[in-house]
Amino acid sequence: MNREYKLLIGGAWVAGDNGSFDVLNPATEAVVAACPTASVGQLDAAVAAAGEAFRQWQFSSNDTRKQLLHDIADKIEAHAAELAEIVVAEQGKPMFLAQAEVGGAVAWTRATAELDIPVEVIEDSPGKRIEMHRKPLGVVGSITPWNWPLMIAVWHIMPALRTGNTVVIKPSEFTPLNTLRLVELINEVAPKGVVNVVTGMSDIGRAMSVHTRINKIVFTGSTATGKDIMFHAANNLKRLTLELGGNDAGIVLPGTDVDAVAMPIFQGAFLNMGQTCAALKRLYVHDSIYEAMCGKLTEIAQQQQLGSGMDEGVTFGPVQNKKQLQIVSDLVEDARNNGARILCGGERLAGSGYFYPPTIVAEASDGMRIVDEEQFGPVLPVIRYSDVDDAVRRANDCDAGLGGSVWGADVESATQVATRLECGTAWINGHAEVLPHAPFGGCKMSGFGVEFGVEGLLEYTSPQLLNINK
Repeated sequence: MNREYKLLIGGAWVAGDNGSFDVLNPATEAVVAACPTASVGQLDAAVAAAGEAFRQWQFSSNDTRKQLLHDIADKIEAHAAELAEIVVAEQGKPMFLAQAEVGGAVAWTRATAELDIPVEVIEDSPGKRIEMHRKPLGVVGSITPWNWPLMIAVWHIMPALRTGNTVVIKPSEFTPLNTLRLVELINEVAPKGVVNVVTGMSDIGRAMSVHTRINKIVFTGSTATGKDIMFHAANNLKRLTLELGGNDAGIVLPGTDVDAVAMPIFQGAFLNMGQTCAALKRLYVHDSIYEAMCGKLTEIAQQQQLGSGMDEGVTFGPVQNKKQLQIVSDLVEDARNNGARILCGGERLAGSGYFYPPTIVAEASDGMRIVDEEQFGPVLPVIRYSDVDDAVRRANDCDAGLGGSVWGADVESATQVATRLECGTAWINGHAEVLPHAPFGGCKMSGFGVEFGVEGLLEYTSPQLLNINK
């Protein structure tokens, strides 16, 4: 990107105190741009600016907040092509997927604008009226990951603004550029200091966790980092919403039409090259259709066109960064060494870029790293089972509990099985679908709290009961 990037604090552009770091294009490994490295002192300044803006913004009307979100959506829409190009350049996904991410950001912003939290009347008797109101928390700290950098920034920022909070956001150091541009666009229509952005390394995220003037942190990312945030947030009892790692299981029931479900299963597993928290990451398939399912998934995988997201016809991009590529490679190699069959893919492509082809691993089993650990990349282990109850037990024998799915011709039977899965969302004949009006969150080590819908808005508020004696 041919521009100089700076921090945006209190409505003003500021150079990073600690120099800059390079952002790489994962398809070429070339430098896209230099990004400012903030100091902890600059984080303090951003929090102070957000705190000062909160003094007024907390009293803004519902109409004002709704209008701001619609104005932001207009800005994103007007700069859709530019934002999509930034996403492709720094994240690596194909252009059609980046365009979908930008479109989703617009739709999510507008949907959030129209949400309302009504005043709940607890009692209204001749002598007393009790009302439950919701008040904003103050300064919200947002820490976002590298897989859906624009979309997840929108997921964090918009409900915070809609409920009267102000924001300091720290994007992943792998994908900071679109967040810097997004916050710049927001500041063209929002009051100064309402949304601020600082970029840098993990020390900034840690400083946000311990900061006594940040009242809530919303974090999407790994379980290990989520645990660290939770530990350090205790000093001022910050509110937390943690959407952490998943290792989602899908169960394909006997009698399922393989040809009908193979493509949606593939899409649910390999969405964004498998780099999606709620992607399908373990597929349990009944003996009777196991070979047919493996064959169909392999056929679909081999049809993908790998390459730079900017190139025409590309359907499958690179893994986002070198570290994640190594994790994926190690897990596949471990499966190979332990008797699994690699039906397609299974090796990094030669040349520049972090390219790893879509890989189907047959004869995978519980106890292999590829099954027990979240791969977060373009690999799907397919696990054979013969008894549905056993498949449910094995699916649940996992620390993660983000999502899960059941696939079958009989929707009622599939639904009954899905209710037994230990996860925040259970899909029937689908996977990884999230919607702005449907709450989404995990259980077990996949975190707590929900995003989206009215329940998601409530996460950004504190209840206040008004007990009125007439």
